[in-house]
Amino acid sequence: MIKVKVPATSANMGPGFDSLGIAFDLSNEYEFSEGENGIKFYGFKEEFCNEKNIVYKSMKICFEKYNFKPKGLNIKLIKEDIPISRGLGSSSSCIIAGLLGANYIMNNLLSLEELFRIGVEIEGHPDNIAPALFGGMVVSVMEEENVIYNKIDVKNGINFIALIPNFELSTALSRSALPSKVEFKDAVYNISRVALMISSFSNGSYDLLKYCCKDSIHEKYRSPLIKDYDLVYNKCMELGALGCFLSGAGPTIMAIVNKDDKNIFSNIKNFRKQKYSLGYKKALY
Repeated sequence: MIKVKVPATSANMGPGFDSLGIAFDLSNEYEFSEGENGIKFYGFKEEFCNEKNIVYKSMKICFEKYNFKPKGLNIKLIKEDIPISRGLGSSSSCIIAGLLGANYIMNNLLSLEELFRIGVEIEGHPDNIAPALFGGMVVSVMEEENVIYNKIDVKNGINFIALIPNFELSTALSRSALPSKVEFKDAVYNISRVALMISSFSNGSYDLLKYCCKDSIHEKYRSPLIKDYDLVYNKCMELGALGCFLSGAGPTIMAIVNKDDKNIFSNIKNFRKQKYSLGYKKALY
């Protein structure tokens, strides 16, 4: 039997579309063991107690790749703190949990690097998978069939506040809002800002985040799907956030704040509308 804890993640981080992600201390926890026969689910909602369960599907893909046939499986959800379809990597959490559980049952046949590659194959892009598996802030790119990643050493001095709406936004719908092409000036806009963002996190120049959190290739297309997006974004900045960005495909809005600012969390909490549930999430560096 093995217990697996997988963190929530936030991808894109403004201009880092499909390439930049960070892990948080919000997490889901699972327990895996090989059973005598059949698949048994524990702790999941009834609608997820079947072979469409993402955790199980990830395990099955892993088993099939290596021609492993377990006698049976016990899959238990111990704790579920990552909200579904909110832009906080819930599907990546399930994928990584399933792969780690499968690897344990196969007597740890695979390395983390091999599990990472399988996870990216399942998810289709690495921006959530990388921080979910390796923790911290990670930049990752696809190079033909290979996935290249590198962790970023984030300097101390900041915290993150996640404003999580009480409505879901499917990744498929959010991605369908994106254009098939972007203008040259928009590409340059993002390239310069993601470079500035990484340097800011690396050397602690957090006064620059108000410039480098800005994006021109996905947020302006997705934000109309999120009620009061501009209101929430602008109010966070007005209250002293260093920068804000849409978390993943949304609808969660992430605010980066100065760690020494003792008032901003309560100020943002007091501002929140009834439609929002507010969580305070500190990044895992």
